Amino acid sequence: METEHIRTFSTCTGRLRPVTDALEVLNGKWKLPILISLSFGKKRFGEMAKEIPKITDRMLSKELRELEMNQLIKRTVHDSVPVVVEYSRTEYGDSLDEVIQALYKWGSEHRKRIIAKE
Repeated sequence: METEHIRTFSTCTGRLRPVTDALEVLNGKWKLPILISLSFGKKRFGEMAKEIPKITDRMLSKELRELEMNQLIKRTVHDSVPVVVEYSRTEYGDSLDEVIQALYKWGSEHRKRIIAKE
């Protein structure tokens, strides 16, 4: 049986800091869609741009750089003519699968709840 957590300022801030850190890395409306797109395999820039509705090339480029900086994705440049650049999730990026699945489950239930009330 799980012990009940004592609700103190210290335990509150101890929980807030890691969640805030995670939200800073995943902030915005595009990072999770990009990570979900890459969960289906390696993609080139144009493939992702087509899969993710309404994202601009400039925004996709910016978000890819930030995801790479946070080691969630890998950018691979193939030495070919023309040069081919592919993006893929790293093992670290794959560690977000449970988080993404939990958000998917919650979002699906939320849609049902809200749409049912309309």
